[in-house]
Amino acid sequence: MTPVIEVAHLSHGYGGKMIYEDLNFSLAPGKIYALLGKNGVGKTTLIQILMGFLRPASGRCRVLGEDSHNLSPTTRTRIGLLFEGHLAYDFMSIRQIEKFYAAFYPYWNPDLYYGLVDKLKLPYTHLVKNMSCGQRSQIVLGLIMAQQPEIMLLDDYSIGLDAGFRRLFLDDMREYLDKQDRTVLLTSHVIQDMEGFVDEVLFLERGGKILTTSLANFQNNFHCYRIPCKKEDAFWSELEADNPVIKNIETHTNFADLFSFAKKETIIDVLGKKGIGFDLEVLPMCLEDAFIGYTGRY
Repeated sequence: MTPVIEVAHLSHGYGGKMIYEDLNFSLAPGKIYALLGKNGVGKTTLIQILMGFLRPASGRCRVLGEDSHNLSPTTRTRIGLLFEGHLAYDFMSIRQIEKFYAAFYPYWNPDLYYGLVDKLKLPYTHLVKNMSCGQRSQIVLGLIMAQQPEIMLLDDYSIGLDAGFRRLFLDDMREYLDKQDRTVLLTSHVIQDMEGFVDEVLFLERGGKILTTSLANFQNNFHCYRIPCKKEDAFWSELEADNPVIKNIETHTNFADLFSFAKKETIIDVLGKKGIGFDLEVLPMCLEDAFIGYTGRY
């Protein structure tokens, strides 16, 4: 199966500071991917590179078989982009903006646009600038869906949306994708929205280290182990430094939480070799807990 997005040996930075070094991944068609990571790891920069708005320092990015910095107009019509919020030509009305966008997309389906917009119960003469952020999100999502793109890039779709509009946005997306064979790459700071929606997650870290895994695999196999101990105990710095089995350690006043893909027995063995004989409590985690455990709080 030919990937719809390929990133090979990508390096990029600003002002002499590298964001990625030798970043590699590929996305198969027909899946929903979440690109997750803390602020500053380069999620938005990566979207800009994929769309050709930035040219990487080195490496190669291909989207639908073309180099990202040289996408043809035809290929661009096959990509639906929501870039850092719900921006639109706000001086236009609901009807005017649909007519404007329709001229650029050969497979435009106005029914998909108006099907979403009608939920707002606004006249088609209503100006975009007089809408709330949530209402604008419906306009932008309707415009993207009407394009019928093969790839949807949704960069921080949740900006400015309350819980109700976030849920509406995802419900409409889910209904649309159930009827279409589309690939989605999205970013969001609202991690709990990803549960039950995305197929795979890409955890991006500073420097370009990346983990690609199914959401189910991550939730089933990433664990939190709690140890009763003192925060000032000296062995924590040593344990963090030379144990690749342990992804992250959070120390608190009277306990420490260890995060790892390893099973409990393996962690007990690692601790035993350091002379740490505490019992381990396995803690349940929601997706947000696991995300913070994987990436760290700071």
